[in-house]
Amino acid sequence: MRLRIRILAAGAAAALVPALAGTALADPGTPGAGGRAALAADTTSPAEKKRVDSVPTPKLGWYPCYGSAECATVRVPLDYDAPKGATTEIAVLRLKARDAKKRIGSLFVNPGGPGGQGTAMAFQADGFLAPDVLDRFDIVGFDPRGIGFSDNVACFKSAKDQTLALAGLGVAFPIGAKQEAAFIKSAKALGNGCSTTGKKLAGAMSTAEVARDMEVLRRAVGDKKLTYLGFSYGSALGQYYANLFPDRVRAVAVDGILNPVSWAGTKKTGNQIVDDRLRSADGAWRALKEILVRCGEAGKAACTFAEFGDPVKNFGVLAERLKAKPADLDGDKVTYADLVSGALGELYYPDGYIYINTALTQLWQATTPTTTAAQAAKAATARKALAARIAERRAKVRQRQDAAGKMLAKGFPYENGLDAFSSVVCTDGRHPKKAGDWPALTAASDKRAPYFGRAWGWGSVQCAGDSWKVRDEDAYTGPFNRRTTAPVLIVGNYYDPATNYDDAVSSSKLLPGSRLLSSNSWGHTAYGSSACVTDAVSGYLTGGALPPAGTVCIGDIQPFAPQPDRALATRGPADAGAMAARPAAAGLPPVATRVPTSILLGTR
Repeated sequence: MRLRIRILAAGAAAALVPALAGTALADPGTPGAGGRAALAADTTSPAEKKRVDSVPTPKLGWYPCYGSAECATVRVPLDYDAPKGATTEIAVLRLKARDAKKRIGSLFVNPGGPGGQGTAMAFQADGFLAPDVLDRFDIVGFDPRGIGFSDNVACFKSAKDQTLALAGLGVAFPIGAKQEAAFIKSAKALGNGCSTTGKKLAGAMSTAEVARDMEVLRRAVGDKKLTYLGFSYGSALGQYYANLFPDRVRAVAVDGILNPVSWAGTKKTGNQIVDDRLRSADGAWRALKEILVRCGEAGKAACTFAEFGDPVKNFGVLAERLKAKPADLDGDKVTYADLVSGALGELYYPDGYIYINTALTQLWQATTPTTTAAQAAKAATARKALAARIAERRAKVRQRQDAAGKMLAKGFPYENGLDAFSSVVCTDGRHPKKAGDWPALTAASDKRAPYFGRAWGWGSVQCAGDSWKVRDEDAYTGPFNRRTTAPVLIVGNYYDPATNYDDAVSSSKLLPGSRLLSSNSWGHTAYGSSACVTDAVSGYLTGGALPPAGTVCIGDIQPFAPQPDRALATRGPADAGAMAARPAAAGLPPVATRVPTSILLGTR
């Protein structure tokens, strides 16, 4: 559930950009309440005060790194109940505010995961944050405990042991009894490893511990209250902090929302796999189905997969073909699991529909015996073009990774991404007791959320109670409805394949005074893919003004729409109403149809 940073071109965008409600206070360091009456905030509990306030404010020894950044490390208590006991090292990176005279303070950022590196996100901030935010904040990212450049959790003694133990996880998700048995065996080995070899750190990586680390770091950078922007799983971190330290919030904006109650689970829901609570699979199916519907409406001129009939129906046909026999694409075998996981991966991107259409077209032709020579030649050309685009995308990703300071491995590298992900997910929440129950549980999920129920559901099998034994006694399980000193801005987009829009709605109802900002954006998270969302979030972070209640933004890119960044401007308000009606049919709020004059004139 990690934010995939995708730098999109700025400029004219078909987006509702409402005047931000509320008036920024004279001191920009204290956000306004966006027009709502100010009410006294809840206070940090005595237990949390004792935990974090007893830790001396660390001195960050900043030093130049990676050209434009500054780096530091700090040691924090492994267990905040024993502040003078064992410690763990946290890596921190900042980009200093570009306009020192207008500087507000520090903006902490987190990309999600769990397992994403805040240091890398901060380093790349000038590629995705709005200019005003970069001008007025030091952008600070830290790698959560156990992750990245911080002290790493390791659930196996060596890379060899890890590789052999996890051999059964070599599929996107398991299909059939043989793969399921191998997957469960390896997942249990992971759970056992983290509960023994990796126990010391794995049992201290709950989101609450990371929130406590962030509170200590807030003091270390000299801010009176926290300003934070978190994406995907980073939305959980933001909500945890807001509930643990409600009187220490300056501004918290979260995008791509995980409902914290669903994330942690309750006594009533603890026997459910975590995605049956979060419903990421349902969000992914909502997005894919809408793309297929729009494909059919656009016709074969815009969407080649429509050439073969109803795209929604034919996706199901193609899925059944691949279940029966993998397809052969230029010597590469493509399975049913590859189809589903590949589609899910592309749904993370606003323009992923382009790649989905091309891949489905190729797979349909490859699994259709009556394909003509002309069609085969056309498909081969399309495959080469797709391969070139994918290679270009991967090259850009590698470049960003290198720019973020990817270190050369010495010897045989130990990749701890799955260890880190599991250590957070499994210690944070409740999970079913037996790993052997996952085949039946995920099969039921797949009936509710076609194709993606299994894909999302199998990701937490290592957390089953019969293998994952380590616990964090100081993990936070609620309440998640505490009143904060400043309202929290909660952003959700209709077609997010990883964080279901419904979680944004329900989370906004948990936190008193919070504001929900919706968007019909595509891809995972909305900031950067909707000028409306980007402007609203940036305005809130810098001045505290909230968007008007009920605002629904329009994503800059819409599947199969000509000139998508000007779609509403070209169609006009009447046709915009037709676009607005579609979400309502799916049980979503309607998209606002007022178009700013600047967009109609093409000046934005």
